[in-house]
Amino acid sequence: MNRRSFLRNSGLAGISLGALSITGCQSARDSKNDSQEFDDSFELMEYSVADLQDAMEKGRYSSADITRLYLKRIEAIDRSGPKLNSVIELNPDAIALAEMLDKERAEGRVRGPLHGIPVLLKDNIDTGDKMQTTAGALALEGNRASKDAFIVAQLRSAGAVILGKTNLSEWANFRSSRSCSGWSSRGGQTKSPYLLTHNPCGSSSGSGVSIAANLAAIAVGTETDGSIVCPSSACGLVGIKPTVGLVSRSGIIPISHTQDTAGPMARTVRDAAILLSVLAGSDAGDAATNHPYVRNLQSRQLLEEYTKELHPDALNGRRIGIEKKPQGDNHHIHALLEKCKEILRAKGAIIVELEYLDQLNELGGAEFEVLQYEFKDGVNRYLASSNAPVKTLSEVIAFNQKNEDRAMPYFKQNLLEACDTMGDLNSADYKKALEASHKGSQKILDEVMERNQLDALAGITMGPSCAIDPWYGDRWGDVSLTQPAATSGYPHITVPAAQVYDLPVGFSFFGKPFSEASLIGMAFAFEQATAARKKPEFRASL
Repeated sequence: MNRRSFLRNSGLAGISLGALSITGCQSARDSKNDSQEFDDSFELMEYSVADLQDAMEKGRYSSADITRLYLKRIEAIDRSGPKLNSVIELNPDAIALAEMLDKERAEGRVRGPLHGIPVLLKDNIDTGDKMQTTAGALALEGNRASKDAFIVAQLRSAGAVILGKTNLSEWANFRSSRSCSGWSSRGGQTKSPYLLTHNPCGSSSGSGVSIAANLAAIAVGTETDGSIVCPSSACGLVGIKPTVGLVSRSGIIPISHTQDTAGPMARTVRDAAILLSVLAGSDAGDAATNHPYVRNLQSRQLLEEYTKELHPDALNGRRIGIEKKPQGDNHHIHALLEKCKEILRAKGAIIVELEYLDQLNELGGAEFEVLQYEFKDGVNRYLASSNAPVKTLSEVIAFNQKNEDRAMPYFKQNLLEACDTMGDLNSADYKKALEASHKGSQKILDEVMERNQLDALAGITMGPSCAIDPWYGDRWGDVSLTQPAATSGYPHITVPAAQVYDLPVGFSFFGKPFSEASLIGMAFAFEQATAARKKPEFRASL
């Protein structure tokens, strides 16, 4: 049971396949009136990080040129045209930062593969600049952080241009059991670039949509359970939810210190790997990063470790476990999974069919209890030291009640209210739930992987995007593979697999702690074999 399921069901209630498209109805492309009529030509369309670097090295573009082009693109299709509404705020200093980095390049200093590359950040990540950090909540409007989050400092040091903040499901989708993914009271509704009537999943909705729509090459999302991999799957992207502890959470508005992590969202596995190599690192302000593997990291070595696995034969000889029982009851998803198995076997992987998900699903209630306790504790800690006008979760709830017409015009805040009633982290109930959810899921996965000598577990990430419904909330169906890696804290990567009902669907690989390099290699080999990513068409209807 993933987070979306237990929010709904709890008492408080994300061979070559080539151009495979599995549909149960007439293709949307056959409709005469299904496209937004606007000029979608863009000279940086589908440019990778390497493409942008090559263009700067050869003098075709400067970083300032690239930044201006992305800003123009945001104005053309995010604020105008199809109005995707994925970027909640732009950095007024972005062009100045790019010009500074251009000067460094002209002087012979290039910091690394992200030098001069614009990047977008989810709006729960602190930036010590002129932009706000609000988690999409009107209650936090005006919160300008005193300093950068640790990962933002890492990005700046690597030469990235912080372009802006992206919209999200408010409070990282932990406000209501009837929430509509991609909606926040500050930012409004973000729309799928593939079908504008549908939502892009959450909570890193804006990060997913912005990269799918070529508003930048890379973005940073955050995940507790599904919030990177679900929007990546729904937006035809590669998303990496790292091992908890590989990437610092300091300066990020939290849900759960047990499960939270930031991670990359990109159009290619290579770009995601490059971004992850910059985000990773040990931070004295986050005890989870005090792991020998992370403490000994050096960014250049990590980049080499992640990129050395990027070859098309990386699946050869890998033992990959896939659940025997069908994922959900949609026959198109079943057909897609069989196609994915075919491509894995064709690339030399050994498929091991097994049963393990039923055991993990039984832990859903314990996970939800852990998140409630940790959300209250973490949010109160964050707000107490922030520059936000509210200083506690109780004050957030009171603000929303006082400003209900603006803050809660659709769904309410039953999750915030329930979390505020929880005890502290010394509670026996909390410790019991933590043992069951976190340690329990690790034990199940460790035993399954060891018994079957697996290199990874795999399956369909999520079903296709559901319709935007702010009154009744999301209806994501019964296809999801987010929980195992979320509750255990283990790494998870999703890569485009195909389209179902003309909407993207991703394929997941997840495995043991700090096995990112191996998973990246397998995802790259799958990506090269399928070439499944398609840029969005901004269709108005099916």
